[in-house]
Amino acid sequence: MDFFTVEFFSALLSIVIIDLVLAGDNAIVIGLAARNLPKELQKKTIIWGSIGAILIRAVATLLVVWLLEIPGLLLGGGLILLWIAYKLLAEEKQHDIKPSQSLWGAIRTIIIADAVMGLDNVLAVAGAAHGDFLLVIIGLLISVPIVVWGSTVILKLIERFPWIIYLGAGVLAYTAAKMIIDEPFLETFFTANLWVKWMLIAVAVLGVLVAGYVKKKRVTKAVTHS
Repeated sequence: MDFFTVEFFSALLSIVIIDLVLAGDNAIVIGLAARNLPKELQKKTIIWGSIGAILIRAVATLLVVWLLEIPGLLLGGGLILLWIAYKLLAEEKQHDIKPSQSLWGAIRTIIIADAVMGLDNVLAVAGAAHGDFLLVIIGLLISVPIVVWGSTVILKLIERFPWIIYLGAGVLAYTAAKMIIDEPFLETFFTANLWVKWMLIAVAVLGVLVAGYVKKKRVTKAVTHS
């Protein structure tokens, strides 16, 4: 992918949005793991825990970018990412993270929890990067400092402006559709039938947003009447 092109910057913007929207979980994990530590250790925990998590995530994302070159995996990854986009809107995630009493215990908790919970982020970023390793690195360098030092701000913004989650889900759905379209054994078909390509993208994005919205409304209504 060439630098300073619309394609490059749109992919980079997608990666940053994905990282920020999915950063809510990181913020919760960091807060829960470090909440019992003395104030002077909490900052160190956040910094070192985040650095460790970032390194593991970077390696995992680069590995997934390489794996997506295998025939059929782009299609499978795109379908999984559509489900992740839907779940982002439809489900309330549970976080059963026990607070740690020591600095290194809290750092270890953050790294392990992020590695387990960050699979959706890894797949989404790998798909948005379109096989470009440099895009993955640049996206991480831009979004990670924001996630580490602005995680609580991100959570507050999402609570105040719920449309941010819908923006993120839309970007995830678009990325998923692009992964399916770019699958080598389907690419010729979509190139020859551009209307089908754009129809798939529209159905993927609108379908995820509408289905997620309806499900969330049902869950909220059920909780209100219980």
